[in-house]
Amino acid sequence: MARHGSVSLLAFLILGGCLGEDCEDNLQSPWAPHPIQATDAAYPCPPAPHLASDLSTNSYYTDEHHSIVDPSLKKAYEEATASFTQAARAVVKAADNYRTTGSRAAAQCVITLLDTAAKDRALAGKMLSHQAFYVQGWSLSAWAIAYLKVRGSGAASAEETKEITAWHRKMAEDNRDYYESKRHNPQSDAHNNHLYWAGLAISATGVANHDHKLFKWGMDAYKEGVGDITAEGTLPAEMNRAARVLHYHLYALGPLIMLAEFGEANGLDLYAEKKYAIKRLVERCVSGLQDPSYFVQHTGVAQDMPAAINAEEIGWAKPYVRRFPDPVISSLMAKAPWLDYTTWGGLPPD
Repeated sequence: MARHGSVSLLAFLILGGCLGEDCEDNLQSPWAPHPIQATDAAYPCPPAPHLASDLSTNSYYTDEHHSIVDPSLKKAYEEATASFTQAARAVVKAADNYRTTGSRAAAQCVITLLDTAAKDRALAGKMLSHQAFYVQGWSLSAWAIAYLKVRGSGAASAEETKEITAWHRKMAEDNRDYYESKRHNPQSDAHNNHLYWAGLAISATGVANHDHKLFKWGMDAYKEGVGDITAEGTLPAEMNRAARVLHYHLYALGPLIMLAEFGEANGLDLYAEKKYAIKRLVERCVSGLQDPSYFVQHTGVAQDMPAAINAEEIGWAKPYVRRFPDPVISSLMAKAPWLDYTTWGGLPPD
């Protein structure tokens, strides 16, 4: 592929040469370079649930820092979103089974579950609160990435492909419009970790639809995120989180790494953005997992530390250490019993 300086032709197109669906270059997922050898391995697909189109649910934090959980509100939230959480987990689990075993049955399971949800227009209706839009984005991220993981399997018919990708596009456009409507307010959720999660969901949908505008929106979300990383490796929007400052930095890091992987798959060296700013965030988060004293000193509050390191804290490291080997990060990753996290579509790219 021809290059313009250090930027590939596809990157050039995304950055301004072409933004429409008539671009010659199809967008790629990070899993596309790793074809799967199909097998006849069995896979026990759960019954496809019927999911609601609309959602009304509220936050379960009681303080302005979003750091103190109200158990009764948390229970109400979990009950309101349980069907979507379970559906996302089922789809992601089947997609990862296909990627690891080649099971045609697992790939077909992904398509069956997604097609049923598409016919129901799950989460593609009215989002009746801020939290509902967050759930919409998190669910879309899981569903869209799971779809991309099995896209090359041949499990989906042309009709199913059209239905699933159109449903994803509707959610992506609605989610994008929610954040765009709040861009004018620098203190809003359009400028913190929620933007990065939305960017991941919307970029993945853009890849599935070969929609360069949606893909670019997610890439821009990444650029805003890394553009905010300070010289000390912190995110100002996440420093006002009291006891959960470390948690929110890690929570922001995951979608940023995944967005960087989507960029890399399409000729964009996002890791190098802002002089490798993402590395500073990684170093601060890794340091915090080992010793949270930096965050304690800067917040005056003891940090909520994970009882054990799991995918939410360290799963992002799988693709990162492949590009930037680091024995400390690898040792932390080795402590995690699993690396698949539902909201970023299960197992990260190899």
